[in-house]
Amino acid sequence: MVVAPACPSCGSNRLYKDGLRYLSDGSSVQRWLCRKCGYRFTDPNYKAKTGWRNLPSGLNLPSGLYYSCQGNDDPDGRVPSATEAVQTLAEVSQEEKRAAGATKTCQVDVKGKIFDYIWHLKKLGRCDGTIKGYRQKLMQMLNEGVNLLDPEAVKEYLTQKNWCEGSKFYASIVYDGFARFLGLTWQKPDYKPSRKIPFIPTEQELDQLIACTGKNLSALLQLLKETALRVGEALSLKWTDIDLERNVIILNHPEKGSEPRIFKVTAALITKLNQLTKTSEYVFKNHLQQSVAQNFRIQRKRIAQKLGNPRLNNITFHTFRHWKATIEYAKTRDILHVMQFLGHKNIKNTLLYTQLIKFEKEDDFYCAAAKTSNEAKELIESGFEYICTTPENIMLFRKRK
Repeated sequence: MVVAPACPSCGSNRLYKDGLRYLSDGSSVQRWLCRKCGYRFTDPNYKAKTGWRNLPSGLNLPSGLYYSCQGNDDPDGRVPSATEAVQTLAEVSQEEKRAAGATKTCQVDVKGKIFDYIWHLKKLGRCDGTIKGYRQKLMQMLNEGVNLLDPEAVKEYLTQKNWCEGSKFYASIVYDGFARFLGLTWQKPDYKPSRKIPFIPTEQELDQLIACTGKNLSALLQLLKETALRVGEALSLKWTDIDLERNVIILNHPEKGSEPRIFKVTAALITKLNQLTKTSEYVFKNHLQQSVAQNFRIQRKRIAQKLGNPRLNNITFHTFRHWKATIEYAKTRDILHVMQFLGHKNIKNTLLYTQLIKFEKEDDFYCAAAKTSNEAKELIESGFEYICTTPENIMLFRKRK
């Protein structure tokens, strides 16, 4: 029978058995817990063996003693394994917190550099649309965990993204400006986006959208149809830019470095514009492009479902510009005229529209005849193009559908 020793702390003999402790020599020793003071100890009179009786298990190897703290020959000098484990977990937790804190600090620093770069673009005179696009793209990459201070990490990110060449090309341009602003050296990837042939609807489809939308949006679409303005240019028009008596609209603040332009518009468009409320210096009170575009998408979807024509969903604000440029070239066959009408500075951007009329059919036009000069005048004002005069002195006109 094992005789319980006295508690080394209080001298009490009222003890609990508290399991066995296994030593490095393969033996075990009884642990005791004092019922009076709660002190836990082993028999202080225990003598460790001088030799091995059995080989120790893998847990009691010297390499494992640091973590398990079992097998210590000196019962009084033993460090509790729970204490060591808690210390180890605490160290790991502190390391993780330091790493997380460093990552968070890095993201905050990069975000600050992004705002500095945006302000730099603002001081350079970049338009709000360009600045907004740059900020959104940089923040997208940052939020997806890309280290914007490491150009190689950005290259790897662009390689792994399932984007088209155009999107990757734009992202590389955005980061190239950001890297140059920070003084980083990198080699921009060689993405080569291909320009796609734009969708060209019929005039009837454009007129359906104009007729079925609300008053403000209808006036905007009619303006885009007649002038081929970019939607940002149209939304920035002020009432002082419109000559209501001569039916003239002047664009003095074009986008994308284009040339200023002047347009002769129809009386129908002037009537639509006059019906708008004049509560602001801008023609269109809500001149925020994002909200106007969202409103257009909602109404376009409704009209396409109502008319059963899914092609209408392919029409965007810029489609009106493509359509007008194609019609102007079809009428005049003068590429320089179209270039000036659109405000292009490079004729390469205008040559695209010469490809869009190579597949014309006879049924792509409305045909009309005029016997008198007044009838011919009305047809020309309606957009018809003179073709020829028959032997019966009847003038023939046509107009693209």
